[in-house]
Amino acid sequence: MDGTVHALKQVEPASATVALTERFPFAIVGHVDHGKSSLIGRLLHDTHSLPEGKFAELKAASDKRGGQFEWSFLLDALQAERDQGITIDTTQIFFHTAKRRYVIIDAPGHKEFLKNAISGVAQAQAAILVIDAAEGVREQTRRHALILQLLGLRQIAVAVNKVDLIDFDRVRFDAIAREITEYLAQLKLSPTNIVPVSARNGDNIAEPSANMPWYQGPTILQALDSFQSAPVATDQPLRLPVQDVFKFDERRLVVGRIESGSLRVGDRLEFAPSFKQAKVASIETWNAPTPLTAHAGQSVAITLDDELFIERGHVAVHSDRRPVLGYRASLRIFWLDNQPLKVGQRLKLKVATAKYAVEVERISAVIDVEKLQPSEASEIGRNAIAEITVRSRALMALDLAADMQRTGRGVLLREGDIVGGALVLSAEASDVDKRLVGPDHLVTRDAREAVNGHRGAVLWLTGLSGSGKSTLAMGLERLLFQRGRQAFVLDGDLLRQGVTSDLGFSPKDRAENIRRSAEVAKLLADAGQVVIVSLISPYAEDRDRARKIIGERFHEIYVKADLATCESRDPKGLYKAARSGAIKNFTGIDAPYEAPQQPELVIDTTAQPMERSLAALTAYVEPAIALQLVKDAWAI
Repeated sequence: MDGTVHALKQVEPASATVALTERFPFAIVGHVDHGKSSLIGRLLHDTHSLPEGKFAELKAASDKRGGQFEWSFLLDALQAERDQGITIDTTQIFFHTAKRRYVIIDAPGHKEFLKNAISGVAQAQAAILVIDAAEGVREQTRRHALILQLLGLRQIAVAVNKVDLIDFDRVRFDAIAREITEYLAQLKLSPTNIVPVSARNGDNIAEPSANMPWYQGPTILQALDSFQSAPVATDQPLRLPVQDVFKFDERRLVVGRIESGSLRVGDRLEFAPSFKQAKVASIETWNAPTPLTAHAGQSVAITLDDELFIERGHVAVHSDRRPVLGYRASLRIFWLDNQPLKVGQRLKLKVATAKYAVEVERISAVIDVEKLQPSEASEIGRNAIAEITVRSRALMALDLAADMQRTGRGVLLREGDIVGGALVLSAEASDVDKRLVGPDHLVTRDAREAVNGHRGAVLWLTGLSGSGKSTLAMGLERLLFQRGRQAFVLDGDLLRQGVTSDLGFSPKDRAENIRRSAEVAKLLADAGQVVIVSLISPYAEDRDRARKIIGERFHEIYVKADLATCESRDPKGLYKAARSGAIKNFTGIDAPYEAPQQPELVIDTTAQPMERSLAALTAYVEPAIALQLVKDAWAI
């Protein structure tokens, strides 16, 4: 990076005389080559905000290259940007008017660099949407407008740039103004101003243009000064995301930035989602009187009256105004990765300083940027906007974006890289605080199921040897595992190698075999597992006893196949051995099999291939183990 341009990004002009300390951040967005960088360069020049000699330096460099000077050269901090003629990174620049200081966030317009646009716009209080007068409203223009809406920006001015290229044609300007106004109205937005400008020539930037006597509205600078500063969020619930914990002298300092609300010495804080509580002992400062209060927007270091284990990602709150605590949330996202997002993929959801490992449980809809209509989809492609449901194995502390703008939005990460932006639309609250944190610190079955994202269950597959029970059990286990479910097969052969190795095949031993198997299955189901039991279990009385042991989580699955079919398969050679007399009391040959009279599901493997049988079993199991899902609704 060029050192001189780097200074331009970071240092406010020495000539600034504005006494106000407020810095108003606003974004400039729009389609590539519509003139955003030129507009910014002109703003800096016309407000006398450039470092002394900068314009002359760049003009000379441009003349040396033999090219025409462009105002965008002021911002092209990377050589790659000069070569390609596009803005890659998000740039922040300071300037001022007589009213206040400004921070310009130059968000890249090229779709290849949309993630930088999102990260930049997220910091803004308002935006200027730039449209090329010759090209008009483009798809990327609409996409940027939608991002502004999704990020909660409501103050938007429109700059119709390059009006000199259309000979300052009022008819063309009015047509563009109508089109963008109608589109913004669909997003429930109304532009504060629509200003015709020529950034190259300075028309309507700082001074009214003599080339457009038909336009009597504000200049760009006047439109900026009309934006209202966002009120400090001191009236909202306290949210202090913990950035880190330091030990200084004998004190343990909990540090972070207060995103909303306020705190004072003596307040009892809860550190979500851990439920640990302590009082604020002090608010620390460096070489200054110790304050008693701190408010939204301040970075603070506090000490507590108890040495709790607190870590980065915890959020200090007042317990009567907690965020939503749960394992599942509905998000509206903008997907930025080349690899499409699909159900079952695992990501990290970063909100403030917290990172939660989540799995995509459902894709509810993908939105059409042109028509603003949601549609069903099996995956989310790059630069698409969609609504999804995610599930976390760890308890999350989340705010809804509609209620808490600062802590209700975040980013999606894959291996540390940003692959999407996210807004929390809804979150499924869990009463895990009552269930997990008790006098005995017990983890209950419901709490485990909330973490797993599904109910524990026992799927009791019964049928003759060779009916396909083990094949179905193993296939179902694999499918459930691929979907992130906690599943395990208890097969008859496996059990007889350990838990029931001392039992034979008499009716009495068979009954004890079923009892022990049912007790093991119940324990696993209580631990949140989907237990797939594959046992011949020939007697109805024994299966009824298993149902009583396990309770309402017992599902009897009759894997039906006639004796002739099973004997023709004979995968282990057991029928042949039984027919020869080598095996006694073999079910179907010299021992009876009592078919279930009212099973939850019958799968006839004689009548259909194994693939269809597995599909039918899976179709039954998923709703049987599902927890209640969040119902999503588009609210554009």
